[in-house]
Amino acid sequence: MTRAELARILDHSVLKPESTQNDLQAGIDAVRTLGVGFYCVQPCWVKLAATALAGSAATVVSVVGFPHGCDLPDVKARAAALAVADGAREIDMVIDIGALRSGRQDVVAADIDAVVRAVPGVPVKVILEISALDDAQKRLGCRIAVAAGAAFVKTSTGFHASGGATVDDVRLMREIVGAEVGVKASGGIRTLADAMAMIDAGANRIGTSASAAILGAMR
Repeated sequence: MTRAELARILDHSVLKPESTQNDLQAGIDAVRTLGVGFYCVQPCWVKLAATALAGSAATVVSVVGFPHGCDLPDVKARAAALAVADGAREIDMVIDIGALRSGRQDVVAADIDAVVRAVPGVPVKVILEISALDDAQKRLGCRIAVAAGAAFVKTSTGFHASGGATVDDVRLMREIVGAEVGVKASGGIRTLADAMAMIDAGANRIGTSASAAILGAMR
């Protein structure tokens, strides 16, 4: 993989609630300068990011129900539609984690389905918060996401106390979703070695706030 190829699968994130407009602009500048393929921001910053990156090769991504996943499906669906209207071209939604841990497959499926239906033609990435799940719940969450029309399953928000992405979890997710659905690894990926380990395990998108460090280590 070349440096340019790696840059195109990086999903650079600026998601901290205290991030300022200057922080968002720094992210925009990094995405442009480094040739990063995707820029993931909070819904309130989508319009700024989309306007600034218009004409570039970068895709703006908005999170929904972030980071806890506790909003009602209708709220997530409306938030996704508003983000797309503002210029987002992908949606990263957090599932109802408690419902999945409770075995409420119907609730989780309806949650994802509401967002997928709200943004037809826009890829939806489903954040499972994998570190909060046991292996059976991880497998079930992946299967529900695929059945509900998700374009990707994603490991983590990066905000959960129990941790982020692991190589073993990425490998498990790829095994469950197969070759046709994407796997985004995110949460704690800060070095080139971290990123390449996730790719080797089956990830085809890397969520990180350390794009400059990752790409700077590649010659």
